[in-house]
Amino acid sequence: MQQNPIRPPVTGRCFVNAPFERLSHDLLDLFLSHRLQPEIGLDGDCLWQCSDTDFNRVAHCLREKKLACTLHAPFTDLAPGGGEVRIVDLSRQKLGRAFALIRIFRPRSIVCHLGFEAHKHAARFDQWLQRSLTTWNELIPVAERAGTRVMFENTYEKDPSVHRRLLESLDSRSTGFCLDVGHLLAFAGTGWQQWLDELGPWLGQLHLHDNDGSGDAHLAIGRGTFDFQGLFTYLHQHGHRPLMTLEPHSEEDLRQSIDAVRSMALPCGTHGKRT
Repeated sequence: MQQNPIRPPVTGRCFVNAPFERLSHDLLDLFLSHRLQPEIGLDGDCLWQCSDTDFNRVAHCLREKKLACTLHAPFTDLAPGGGEVRIVDLSRQKLGRAFALIRIFRPRSIVCHLGFEAHKHAARFDQWLQRSLTTWNELIPVAERAGTRVMFENTYEKDPSVHRRLLESLDSRSTGFCLDVGHLLAFAGTGWQQWLDELGPWLGQLHLHDNDGSGDAHLAIGRGTFDFQGLFTYLHQHGHRPLMTLEPHSEEDLRQSIDAVRSMALPCGTHGKRT
């Protein structure tokens, strides 16, 4: 760790991504000493290999320091709305393990991926949507009982229509949209305005990292080409106060991202503006 302290993000309602394996082994002291609040990533094998004791230890340390957290549900190789029944069942099982941790961590939100890829699912969209709804309708009540919102993040979707169809069909005030600006720049090929014009009523969280449009590089804010100032101005003008998560891949990128957020005075809040 560098000697200079990391100044925490703008408010206590901002978060920094941290895979659980790293948080439990070598990052926890960094987060506690600098009062950084984690978005705890649950991808990989931790949901199969770690015990409630492992998760409770980290949760207890965060609560002792009065640090909140969010969770990021697993997504790699999962198909919550896929065409293979056994794969969907296993996806639901792993997602269920993640949602079971809500009672331990008491997170502000849990971020989830739709697993939608147009070249696989567009031709059978209605089937994909119905299987997705079955998956999420089983899990959302777990979050509702704890007062945790379920945020659906964009990944490879080219436009906001898939998220809108899902959110309208779920029709739950416990669900929302997480705008990942790096994914938008790298994969969607569309501007953020279209996404927020359609999904603004559900906007509850931001994932903030940068790239040059050629790939999901997870650079510090300002090191790529995303229009952060335009986005932040839009949020101010429309009264949106989403949670936000910084997603750097190094300590130096974290410092730069925090400085950038401070300079642009990003509004941070506990939830999105739902109408």
